[in-house]
Amino acid sequence: MFNEKDLAQFEAKGITASQVENQLDLLKKGFPYLELDAAASVGNGIIAVDDDRCREYIKTWDTYCGSGHRVLKFVPASGAASRMFKDLFAFLDAPYDTPSTPFEIKFFEGLERFAFYDELDAVCMTNDRQSISELVAEGEYKKVVANLLGMKGLNYGALPKGLLKFHRYNGSSRTPLEEHLVEGAMYASGSDGTVHLHFTVSPEHKELFRALADSNSKGLSKRFGIKYDITFSEQKKSTDTVASDLEGNPFRNDDGSILFRPGGHGALIENLNELDADVVFVKNIDNVVPDHLKADTVTYKKLLAGILVSVQNRIFEYLRLLDSGNYTAEKLKTIADFVRDTLCCRKKGVEQMPAEELSAWLRSKLDRPLRVCGMVRNVGEPGGGPFLAYNSDGTVSLQILESSQIDLSDPVKKEMFTQGTHFNPVDLVCGLKGYKGKKFNLPDFVDRNTGFISSKSKNGRELKALELPGLWNGAMSDWNTLFVEVPLTTFNPVKTVNDLLRPQHQPA
Repeated sequence: MFNEKDLAQFEAKGITASQVENQLDLLKKGFPYLELDAAASVGNGIIAVDDDRCREYIKTWDTYCGSGHRVLKFVPASGAASRMFKDLFAFLDAPYDTPSTPFEIKFFEGLERFAFYDELDAVCMTNDRQSISELVAEGEYKKVVANLLGMKGLNYGALPKGLLKFHRYNGSSRTPLEEHLVEGAMYASGSDGTVHLHFTVSPEHKELFRALADSNSKGLSKRFGIKYDITFSEQKKSTDTVASDLEGNPFRNDDGSILFRPGGHGALIENLNELDADVVFVKNIDNVVPDHLKADTVTYKKLLAGILVSVQNRIFEYLRLLDSGNYTAEKLKTIADFVRDTLCCRKKGVEQMPAEELSAWLRSKLDRPLRVCGMVRNVGEPGGGPFLAYNSDGTVSLQILESSQIDLSDPVKKEMFTQGTHFNPVDLVCGLKGYKGKKFNLPDFVDRNTGFISSKSKNGRELKALELPGLWNGAMSDWNTLFVEVPLTTFNPVKTVNDLLRPQHQPA
């Protein structure tokens, strides 16, 4: 199947022929659906925290931050912003010149409210010797859009979201990268006053990210009285996945080489694995708000982190006891109840296990990475979200699943999915070290039998593309997991440019 040129290509990427064969096999067979026990809900997998307990957890987190632990904020930021402007690209290609669709009309009606307006106006003056208002008055709407998206203008059609102007302040504006710097200072500062942030970026944009971070970190450091340690990494070439044709053979480019594609955000488990931190916050690049709306974000980030370190302390206490061998049958039952009720890891027959077998099983379940995930209530159509799902070892545990992982042709499963009360906003706090301070090797906890297959095309030819287990899906499948209800005010993603006109992204 593979020739010498193929093998050289694999070696250059850092992958083996057997890995490629396995990926091609997955593209042929597909991934099995996950067996569901129930959609997680408050009281059955999702924790709702009252105000008094919230304050206690926040205090726990503040104490933890002042105790010499290393805290880090991890932001996947390599995604291109091109999808934000899909409707505007369509307008440029449309046979008409005046905004006609609701999206186009809304964009031009709200144009002056975008944070990038002043820069766009200046670019229009440079390129067309007319301001935005003058171009619009003459019906030259497409020139305005071309200056926004094109290389000779702001080039927003080719830049990643993290580098676009999202929010306007008095006399200035901020990108998502800058908003994450501010957020980090508000809940992720260590006892030495250092805020560690890590962004995963595409190679072609790394220097732009670095320059923007350097130019803004000094002023923000002074404002918050902290220091920044900002690092970047790229998705590894070894995590690219092979594409196949519709017959299951490797999809070959015109030059005969095999087509590989980025493996999706699940590949970032390798980047996360290389970072040294006790606790890591994970949040998407586009889920940010202006300063006047950050209070809820900070409160609930600290809540999630406080819950994580509180539960982690209990896990460490139980592991020390199990390792000592000085436990009673009653204490084993207490630990088993904790695994079942707090970690929602359930297995039939645990109560009947002999003490030695039960101790070993409990230890295997406790000694793994821990994540606490914020979950918001569904509004409108449900998306991927929190479920109790069966694992290959017969246990039931908490998982974040996408619709493609669920057999929606099964009426029972479809009802679980459609009636789910919450969805996943990608709001995670992660504990990456065991009770002896040793880092977990995160790839050991990936469910390799999960992933996503999608239909794509290249040069008019159809192909099948493979995505690795998602970062918060299969890549964290074997972690201990807690789901916590957080308010919708903490979830403000920007999927299209017009989302920036929503009140959550406008000045106070």
